[in-house]
Amino acid sequence: MRFKGDNMTKRKEQNIQKTTAMIMCILLLSRVLGFVREMIVAKTFGRGMETDAFYAAFAIPDLMYDLLVAGALSSGFMPVFGSYLANDDEDNGWKAANTFITVALIIILIFNALGITFAKQLIPLVAYGNTKDPEKYALTVKLTRIMFTGVTFTVLAGLCKGILESYKKFLTPAIGPVLYNVGIIAGAIVFGKGLNMGIYGMAIGVIIGAFFNFFVQYPEFRRVGTRFKFELNLKNEGYRRMLSLMVPALIGSSINRINLLVNTNVASVLDTGSITALRYAQRIMMLPVGIFGAGILTTIFPVMNSQIAKKEIDEYKETLCTGLRVLFFITIPCVIGLIVLNLPIVRLLFRTGHFTEGDARITALALSYYSIGVLGNSAVPIIIRAFYSIQDTKTPLYVGLITAAFNTVLNIAFVKFSNLAVSGIALTSALASCLEMVILYILLSKKMNGLRTRELSISFIKSSISAFAMGGATYMSSKFIESKIGFATKSVQLVNVAVSMLIAIIVYFAFAYILRMPELDHVTGIIKEKIKR
Repeated sequence: MRFKGDNMTKRKEQNIQKTTAMIMCILLLSRVLGFVREMIVAKTFGRGMETDAFYAAFAIPDLMYDLLVAGALSSGFMPVFGSYLANDDEDNGWKAANTFITVALIIILIFNALGITFAKQLIPLVAYGNTKDPEKYALTVKLTRIMFTGVTFTVLAGLCKGILESYKKFLTPAIGPVLYNVGIIAGAIVFGKGLNMGIYGMAIGVIIGAFFNFFVQYPEFRRVGTRFKFELNLKNEGYRRMLSLMVPALIGSSINRINLLVNTNVASVLDTGSITALRYAQRIMMLPVGIFGAGILTTIFPVMNSQIAKKEIDEYKETLCTGLRVLFFITIPCVIGLIVLNLPIVRLLFRTGHFTEGDARITALALSYYSIGVLGNSAVPIIIRAFYSIQDTKTPLYVGLITAAFNTVLNIAFVKFSNLAVSGIALTSALASCLEMVILYILLSKKMNGLRTRELSISFIKSSISAFAMGGATYMSSKFIESKIGFATKSVQLVNVAVSMLIAIIVYFAFAYILRMPELDHVTGIIKEKIKR
C-alpha cells in the first residue's frame, strides 16, 4: 500500500508493502492453525455438549484479549505512547507506560482470583442455556476455572504487543498468536488424546498457548523496554491521558463482546450444538477479517498515530482512505465467495468423525448469513482506530451502544418470530456490523471535515461488480465439479474448493483489470512481496 505524506520516500512506501505482506503471511499461518485446532475439536468431539461447554468457557479469555488489545491498548496506550515517540520524548513516554503496565497487572491478578472463585456465577452471563443441564453446567464451570489461569499470560502478551507495535516492530507480535494456536493444538493432542483427558486437554492447551504468546515477545520487549520498571505514579500526566481515553473505549469494547455473549446466550437455548455451529461459522467468516483486516490495521494504525501527532491531517486522511479502499477490494469478493462456497468449505474443514452432514449443513447456512458481515467486521476496527488516533474514544462508544441495542432486539426477534434458528443469530451479527461501519464512517467524515468518500464509493461499486461476476463463475464451477466427482472424500472436497477459488481469483482480477481499479496494483504489490519472502 502507498501512503502519501509523512515525507515518505519510495523506499519507505516499499517498506510498508513489505510489512503488510509479512503480517498477512503470519496471520494466514495463525488462522490456518486456528482451523486445524477447530478441526481437531470437530473430529474428536463433534457438535455437542462438551464443545458447547468448552466454547462457552473459552469466551472469558477471548473477552480479556479483546478488552485489552481492542480496548485499552489501541485506544489509550498506543496513541499516547506513540505521540511521545513521534516527538522524541521517550523518557516521559516510558514513565507513563510503566504506571499503565503496573496498574494493568494488578487489576488482572485481582480479576483472575475473582473469576476462579465466582466462575459458577459467571456462566449464566456467558451461556445461560448451559445452566439448564447440570452436567453441562458443571463442565463449563470447571473449564472456565482452568482457562482463567491463562488470562495473566494473555494480558502480558497484549502489553508486549502494544509496546512493540508502537516501536513499529510487528514480527514477534504477529508470531505470538501462531504459537498460541500451536499450544492449544499441543494440549489437544498430548493431554486430550495422549493422556485421555478429553476436553480438559483443550483447556490446558489454552494456558500453554497463552504462555507461548507472551514468551516469544518478551525478549524483544526487553530490548526496546530498557526503561521499563514497575512504577505506580497515578498522577503522571501521560498515564492520566491514557486513562481518560481508555475508559470509554473499554466500555465500547465491552459492548462488542456483550454482543457476542448475547449471541452465545441466545444460541444456548436453541438445540444442542447451536453454540458450536455458531462458533465454527464465525471462525470461517473471521478468516478474511483476521488476515486482511487485521493486516491492514496493524500497518496503518501506527502511521495514523504518527501523522496526527505531527498534525499531518491530509496525510492521515489519505492513509485511512487507501487502507479502506484496499480493504474493500479484498473483502467484498470474500463475502460473495463464502456465500457461494459455504457448504463445500464447511465440509472440507469440519465434516469428519462425529461432525455429520447435518451438522455441516446447519453450520454452512449460518456461515452464509455471517459472511454478509465480513466487510463490516473488517472495516469497523480500522475506523474505530482512526477515531482513537485523533484521541476520540467516546464516539465509538455511543455508536457501539446503538448497535448493541440493535443486535439484542433483532436477535430476540429472529429467534421468536422466524425459523432461522442459529442462522438468525448470524444474520443479526452481520447486519449490526454493517450498520456500525456506516454510522462510524459518517461521523468520522463530519468530524474531519470530509473524507475521500467519492473515491471509496467508486472502489466499493467496482469491487461489487467484479465480485458478483466472480460469484456467478464460482457457483457454476463448484456445482459442475460436484456433479462430476461428488464430495465423499477429503481429496475431492479439496479439489472442489481449490479449483473454484482459483477460478474466482482469475475472474475477479480480470474484471478489476477491465474496470481499471488502482487497488489491483496495491494488492499485486503485496502479493509480489509475499512471493519474494
